[in-house]
This record gives sequence, structure tokens and C-alpha cells, in this order.
Amino acid sequence: MEQIKGVFFDLGGTLRIAEDVPEHQERAKARMAQLAGAADPQTFIDMIEARYAPYRDWALTENREAGDYELWKKWLLPEMDDARLQEICHEMTFQYRQVKGLRHVVEGGVEVIRTLHDRGYRLGIISNLIGEEEIPNWLREDGLEQYFDAVVLSSVCHIRKPDPQMYLMGCEQLGLRPEQCASVADNLNRDITGAKAAGIGANILFISPEKLAKKTITDANRPDFIVHRFPDILDLPILP
Repeated sequence: MEQIKGVFFDLGGTLRIAEDVPEHQERAKARMAQLAGAADPQTFIDMIEARYAPYRDWALTENREAGDYELWKKWLLPEMDDARLQEICHEMTFQYRQVKGLRHVVEGGVEVIRTLHDRGYRLGIISNLIGEEEIPNWLREDGLEQYFDAVVLSSVCHIRKPDPQMYLMGCEQLGLRPEQCASVADNLNRDITGAKAAGIGANILFISPEKLAKKTITDANRPDFIVHRFPDILDLPILP
């Protein structure tokens, strides 16, 4: 194995965890309804959820992702006035994600980021998600922007993992070859397969023992390392 010089992190379920916080989620529903001029937040979100299902099917089948404006114009709120939709589409996507839960950095995540950065590794994010502005805003607000030299989001590049091109984009931004990079992620059949197809040098699966017991590992999705606690990444022999 070539010396690892860069590390990519997945977000959802890996570096960031979502938890149910009902009051937070209800505020997001109310804000979405207010932005759209809808009378009843729950009725409005039910409509959006029904429209999101075929979008999700398309995204997963085609390995594609829409930007904020396309998501709402084509799929979720096509009847809205175009000028108004352009004004609110970014916040609508952000609030829709808040409806799903309040996100926070995984326990030990900041320690891992700072320590790897201090050890001289170049860091990047490669993530499938809707929303063009949430991640840049989060990195800036939490003081983490300085640690990442590459941020590749499906909502911006319009392709999704397991398409290996996302990893190749990240490597280009880091100025490293794929075999010089490691990937930390939680999904065997999306993250690991995509990274392996791109030639990423080391694949680290972050998963609980309970979830791992329900998974099937094959040659195509086999990780090089498995960690159950995020800080254990720092003890891996490839990241001295």
C-alpha cells in the first residue's frame, strides 16, 4: 500500500449524525410552509414527501443529484412562480433537511479532523446530499473550513456515489493520486464500492457492531479497515 497523504470523509452517518429533535423539526416544517405560502405545515410537508419519493428513485437509479433550483422547479414545487422559487430554493432545501433531524458532528469527529490535519494529512469531504449551501455554511460556522482542501457534494457536481468520478474530483482538488488517499464512510455498497472503483488506496468503514452484523461483505465492497468508534481512526497503522 502506498503512503497515505489524504483522507476523505463521508458526511451523513459518518462525520455528521442526525437525531430526532421534534421541536427543531416542527420549526423547519413551519418555515417551509411560510416560505411557500402554505396554510398548514403538515399538509405541505406531506405533499413534498410524496413528490420527493420519485425524485429519490431517480437519483438512486441514475446516480444523479439535482441542484436546489432544479430540485424544486422540476420535482418538488413546479407550480411556484419562477422568480420566487429562485429566491427561496436554497433555504427550502436546507429546511427540508432539518425536517429529517438535527445534525451534529459525530462524537470524536472534531478531534479526528484536527489531529489528522496536524499530522500533515490533506482532508476532503465527499458526500451525497441535497442542498448546495448547507455544508459550506456549516464548515464556516463551526470553524472547520480551514481543515478541508476538497469538498465534493453531489448537489453541486450533480453525480452521486458510487460513481467513482466524485472521488477522482476530490483527488484532483487535493493534488493527490487516488492510491495516496484513504476514505472514511459508513455505506458498503455506495461508498466503499465507489472508492474502490476510483482506486482509493485505503477504505475505512465506520459502523456499529450491530449494523455490521446485518451487512454482507463481498470482494466488491470489502473495506481495508473497520472501526466502531470514530476516534479509533487515529490508531490505524496507515495514518501515523
